[in-house]
Amino acid sequence: MKATLHLKSAIIAWIRGPTRCQGLALLFVPVLFACFALSQTTQAVNPAPGSSATSESLGASDGPQNFSNTALLRSAPTITTFDVPGAGTGPGQGTQGIHINPAGAITGYYLDSGDVFHGYVRTLDGTFATFDAPGAGTGPFEGTLAFSINPAGATTGIVRDANIVRHGFVRAPNGAITTFDAPGAGTGPLQGTRGININPTGTIAGYFTDANDVNHGLVRASNGAITTFDAPGAGTGPGQGTRTEAAACINPAGAIVGFYTDASDVLHGYVRVPGGTITTFDAPGAGTGPGQGTDCTAINPEGKISGIYVDASDVVHGYVRAPNGAITTFDVPGAGTGPGQGTYAQGINPRETIVINYIDANDVNHGAFRAPDGAITMFDVPGAGTGPGQGTLPASNNPAGTITGSYIDATDVNHGFLRTQ
Repeated sequence: MKATLHLKSAIIAWIRGPTRCQGLALLFVPVLFACFALSQTTQAVNPAPGSSATSESLGASDGPQNFSNTALLRSAPTITTFDVPGAGTGPGQGTQGIHINPAGAITGYYLDSGDVFHGYVRTLDGTFATFDAPGAGTGPFEGTLAFSINPAGATTGIVRDANIVRHGFVRAPNGAITTFDAPGAGTGPLQGTRGININPTGTIAGYFTDANDVNHGLVRASNGAITTFDAPGAGTGPGQGTRTEAAACINPAGAIVGFYTDASDVLHGYVRVPGGTITTFDAPGAGTGPGQGTDCTAINPEGKISGIYVDASDVVHGYVRAPNGAITTFDVPGAGTGPGQGTYAQGINPRETIVINYIDANDVNHGAFRAPDGAITMFDVPGAGTGPGQGTLPASNNPAGTITGSYIDATDVNHGFLRTQ
């Protein structure tokens, strides 16, 4: 399976450390993206019976006219790109937009000209606050990576120290930063603790890697108490175990989603309710070979889960899982059908809109989102490159449907973006 294109898996590759799960454990893909505005209209297409898709381009329609979906009667979307001050401008450097809260504040990280990571928060008016957590290393690929922001503006993420050991952190809205380590976390290179999701109550979900390179889930309460957990069936070998993804894998009630890798290096989804009960599941069509299987990427307040699965041919597909366990799978029209290509569902908001990064047959990344009725709209950020590994990589959306993410330009530099309805 191609291992250099999927945004969320690329992020997790930095977080995870050693892994034997090559299907989703991607190598370092530096990230993402910057600057200003564009209005676009809609072209309708019909990818399959009973579903629809639009591509923001010409304003023409090739299907039955839906006047509520025309540029005359609805506001056009606007895309604003941005770069954090201090972000590097070399290949693989730049700005990564990861998570957006209801107020439109974005958190993420940037890679400077020395390849050091730094965290940031960008408010809706475009003001940046950059920060480094205590203990962050200052060498290449060390530093501070922010992954999740809650409605109050508190953020969580990872500190990479000078020995490449990971530690979790939480940054209060006033800027105060507290670091933490899970009981049992390893202290060797690429081991340690990852805080990568924070909900409105300040509860953090993440995972840690122990001294044997096995992964375990964690929940950190707002008072600092840490509970660890393992999904039933999780493997106990290096790179196996229980993980969460970034950055919306805990909902306001405290339900957590993620995936576990079994003893055969196959991935399976799980949901953990606040009381600690864990339910595991597999999406229909998920492969059963190493690196294949099911991953959860987000959960909304109602308990609907978005995620991906890798089939037996290493092609990626999206799915949404209802609270009753019913799973609906989907693909974006234009998504490639080769190994590592396909549809990467990233986040799901309270309206049940799913934000998507899809990879086409030429290994170029594009953005999309799926409405609750299954209609899919595709988009590209102006300035996004069109070469393999380049393009548009959405990461998350908020209740209003505003999307943040990154794009990689033609020179492989990363920039952030904000897409409003």
